[in-house]
This record gives sequence, structure tokens and C-alpha cells, in this order.
Amino acid sequence: MPISIALATDKLPEKGSLIITATDGGKLGALGKQLDKKIGGAISKAIKIKKFKGKPASMFALLAPAKSDLDRIVVLGVGDGKKLSAFDAEKMGGTALGAVEKAEGNVTFLLEPLGSNVADGEIAARAAVGAYLRDYKFETYKTKNKSSGGPKKFTVATKAATAAKKAYAELKVIADGTIVARDLVNEPSNILTPPEFAKRAKALTKLGVKVEVLSEAQMKKLGMGSLLGVGQGSVQPSQMVVMQWNGAAKSKQPVAFIGKGVCFDTGGISIKPAGGMEDMKGDMGGAAAVTGLIHALASRKAKVNAVGVIGLVENMPDGNAQRPGDIVTSMSGQTIEVLNTDAEGRLVLADALWYTQKRFKPQFMIDLATLTGAILIALGQDYAGMFASDDRLAEQLTEIGNAEGEKVWRMPMNDNFDKMINTPNADMKNIGGRYAGSSTAAQFLKRFTNNVPWVHLDIAGTAMGSPKSATSRTWASGYGVRLLDRLVKAHYEK
Repeated sequence: MPISIALATDKLPEKGSLIITATDGGKLGALGKQLDKKIGGAISKAIKIKKFKGKPASMFALLAPAKSDLDRIVVLGVGDGKKLSAFDAEKMGGTALGAVEKAEGNVTFLLEPLGSNVADGEIAARAAVGAYLRDYKFETYKTKNKSSGGPKKFTVATKAATAAKKAYAELKVIADGTIVARDLVNEPSNILTPPEFAKRAKALTKLGVKVEVLSEAQMKKLGMGSLLGVGQGSVQPSQMVVMQWNGAAKSKQPVAFIGKGVCFDTGGISIKPAGGMEDMKGDMGGAAAVTGLIHALASRKAKVNAVGVIGLVENMPDGNAQRPGDIVTSMSGQTIEVLNTDAEGRLVLADALWYTQKRFKPQFMIDLATLTGAILIALGQDYAGMFASDDRLAEQLTEIGNAEGEKVWRMPMNDNFDKMINTPNADMKNIGGRYAGSSTAAQFLKRFTNNVPWVHLDIAGTAMGSPKSATSRTWASGYGVRLLDRLVKAHYEK
């Protein structure tokens, strides 16, 4: 549905649906009071009867209010307006759209000044993008019972319309990147094979991104035995996609983002239980986030040189599949004893990380991967696990994650964890045992970073199967696009 921002005046809309806000104690703004007076005090009477306190996300609706041609009036609680953050405003916008999803005609969300330290224009823009993200649905393969009805148009009305429209233009571009990631994660694996994923990434050339696709033959020539071993049991060829956005001077070192792209993960010969295996279509959530991020950076013409590298494989059990106990040689020359073929994501990332640091000499590398179930046990679905070799980068990500609602929690790394992946048969093994599974996986990855400042984000709990929220109603969240775009914006653009 079209979502827009318009200038709010003292003339209230006369038709369609109207959403107004109430702060702590159920207090209405000036225009809300004006509307209440116009319809004979029906709003204030309802507030009193319902004992409505204006708490965040609380609401009630008056249908076909007397003395008005409006279809409905929704009163939405926002809590203490002075404490409203930018991300709170985004959730508010998503909640507002959710309140009128079955409404017909036009909807106006009237945003009066709330007294927040965040500028009114920013609040309005955030509310609009929250509604935009809330409106996302994945119904590509439904032939009947698709979502129908709903508002024709959703307008956020604010007196700070000029500033709001400017802010919304950039925020919507980032939201579009998030939707790119959501679409990729939601796709079934019979459609989104490694070659098809590479084809979709190649479409970024329309935005000015340079995209290369490395074939199995090219990767074999480069010595990527770690990545290629994962996909050797599949009829689908493995691919590596390299995306470059050059928005700064050629002399400027790039920043680099690497994504795990296991388009389906059976576990290989170490096969997973059948229950829940269908969720492994989302085991490419890291690669999806990197693709969505590069889409966002290019769309907003970010003044940065950025590289996105994604390793795309399918992990299948087959007569040619990798076996537990096999030893492979990575691009770095380090050998790996594969004790569990279901610990495959780190094998993909090992070659992707080494390739990235060797070719591009980046300022830093951040990898994203739906890597371990252990991180779900540790952090649930509220935080991505963050493992870092660089304190400053970790602090930047923590601050931005808290502000933008894509939170990270720093997890431990140390020499004892590193020793847990030693083996007498090769330079390392791909699992460290029962304990500290997420940390030993991170230690494994660190061996392929060659001292480049690096962060690993384990997004197993946040990228797929994430809980529904005010701004995300589908199985895929698009986690990571916002976090990393804002990191670049705040610290790494000219």
C-alpha cells in the first residue's frame, strides 16, 4: 500500500480512518482535543470508561463516531512522549498500521508534537518506515486466500513534513534493503538455489554495484577446498558472489561484509533430525543480509567503498558428499578435519574470509551467519551473538544495535576456546566439543582473518523464525541490514 507523509493542518480529515495519539494518563494533543470536542466528547468519555492510560502500544477504536463522517477513530498510546526514541517511533508506526489493517479507504496517522528529544520530522519519518516494514508480506506462492482489503493509503500527517519527507527517503531505502533480505530468506530452497541466489545478487548491477560470480572451477583454482567440500554432495553448483560498491575515492580502503549462504542445510552425512529441517531454507540469512546491505548502500549512494562476499552452497547427503573424518585444505593453506558435516557454515566462511582479506585488504571484516544453535540457547531471539577481535568495532555495533533495535551481545573468546579446535590429524577440526559451541565456532573463523579487525555476528536466533514484532510479521526479519548500514553511516563514510 502507498505510504506517504503530509503536512498536518488544523483541519482534521473528514473521511476514512484517523489515528491519534495519547500520552501518559490518556492525554490528547491539541488536535485530538479538537476532534473530541467535535464529536461530543466521545473520545474523552471512552478514555475515562476504559481507564485508558496511554501506555505504549495500547489502543482502542471508535467505529462510525457520531457527528463525523470518519469510519473509525483509533486512539494509540505512546507512553511518555518525552522519552520516545527514534526506534520507539518506528514501532509506533508499525503498531498504528496494525490497528487498521482491515480498514478500507484512506488512513491518516495524525502525529502531533510529543515533546521528545528526537525531532518531530524524524519521529514522523520513523513512524512511516515502521508502517512500511509492517506492511511487508511474503505471498509469492499463494494462489488463493491472499491478504485482501486493507487501507488504500496510509498517510503520516505532521507539521514537520518537509524534514520528515527528507528523512523518510533515506530510511525507506534501508527498509528496501531489509525487504530484499526478507524475500531471500523466505524463498523456498527449490527456488533459491545457489545459482539463483547469485543471479538475484547480480541484479544489483542496476544500482551501480560491480558483481562477480566465481564458479566452482574458479574457486578450485584458488584453493577453496573448505567451501567446495560442503557443496560437493549437491547437484546444485556452489558459487561465490563478490559485490563491490565504490562510493568513495579509489584510494580509500573498503569495508567488508561476508555472509554465510547455505541455501539448504540437511546437515550432510551428519544429517539433521526431520523435525524442523524445513527451517534450513533460511540458513543463508547472513548472505541475504549482506545482499540487502549492499542494496541499501548503493541505493542511497553511500560515500564509502564497500565489499560484500557471500559463499553460496547446498549441503546435501549424496554418494559424493563430504564424510565425517575427511580432511580438506582451505584457501589459506590450513587443513581442517571435518568431524561433523553439519558444522558446515564455518567451512564456507573460512574461505570467504580469507579471500576477502587477501584480495581487498579491508579496514575491517564483519561476517554474518546463522551459525550455531548454541547461540539460541545463550541469547534466545532478542540478540545476535557478537564475537570480536576489535573492541572499537564491537562498541560501535553495540551502541547502534541498541538504538536501531537490532541488538547484539558480546560473547567471550579466549585461548582455551581456541585450543578446543586443535586436532592431532590436521591444523584444526571443525567442531570443539559439547561446551562453548558458539565461541569455539568463532575461534575457528578467527583463524582465517589474518589479523584484520573482525567481528562475527551469529544471527541464528534473529534472522529466521524470529518472533513477530510491530514492524516484522513474517518468518524472515531481514536482521542486519539496518545495523550495518547505520554503522557505515555513523563511522565510515567521508
